[in-house]
Amino acid sequence: MTDSVIEITADLVHDLLQEQHPDLAGLAIREVAGGWDNQQWRLGDELAVRMPRTERAPDLQRKECRWLPVLAPRLPLPVPIPVRTGEPSARFPRPWTIMTWVPGEPLDHTPISRGDHAANTLAGFLMALHVEAPAEAPTSSDRGAHPKKCTDGFDHFFQAVVPGGIANEVRAVWDDAVAAPEWEGPPVWVHGDLHPANVVVSDGTLSGVIDFGDMFAGDPAWDLAAAWVVLPTGAASRFFDVYAHVDEATIRRARGLAALKSLFLMLMGQNGDRGLPGGKPTWGPAGQAALDRVLRGDLM
Repeated sequence: MTDSVIEITADLVHDLLQEQHPDLAGLAIREVAGGWDNQQWRLGDELAVRMPRTERAPDLQRKECRWLPVLAPRLPLPVPIPVRTGEPSARFPRPWTIMTWVPGEPLDHTPISRGDHAANTLAGFLMALHVEAPAEAPTSSDRGAHPKKCTDGFDHFFQAVVPGGIANEVRAVWDDAVAAPEWEGPPVWVHGDLHPANVVVSDGTLSGVIDFGDMFAGDPAWDLAAAWVVLPTGAASRFFDVYAHVDEATIRRARGLAALKSLFLMLMGQNGDRGLPGGKPTWGPAGQAALDRVLRGDLM
């Protein structure tokens, strides 16, 4: 089931609230643009309703409901916290979630103007998040691995979007990441999907992190790639100065993963008007800018 099978409208959201959470049904409902696995609706000023529209979305929501209440209290930026759940019904056959709303504008719609502040903020957030995860923490089947195990995905994106003029440079960054030693520390909590649509900006700096559906326990390099994918030009060095105890091998893996994520964003930008959930036209420019920062090699 996708949103093309069951149309998710404001009326449907209102009816589901009336059936299962009638005390919230009187709040204003406004659709939020974007989203991939979930279609999101603003509920009043402080809440959001997340309606799954892909096959994997319910499992991602269950993961967030299980672990975000554990992680949120120690994180220095606002993150969405589940407050209610909706049960499958005749009107909508999947579970759904009501979360707290994280104020701000997604980075793919508004820029960071205070680069040093944002670098400090992101480093502080990830230092708080990247602690050893418990044995029962989730793992990931499609991310979290060493770059050498992601070569098929890289090659697919590379062939689809990299122009010939920079192909050798992009390939060199990736090959260096593939050659880097593996993560030897314990698995730590990783957001797993830090890119411009999953962080929000207020007053020119990072003000929140959203969409933890892909969180897992593993190599922090998958998040440290945000030094290039999220932060503006020139901020990566500041970020790694603040982020404590990162070794050269992890930076090499992170830079290669930043290239991988940049290519993915560029491809999704190209396909944003071809029926993909939500449409991603803002992702292409964000991905190109991120790849430019990767190739500048602030730390190399």
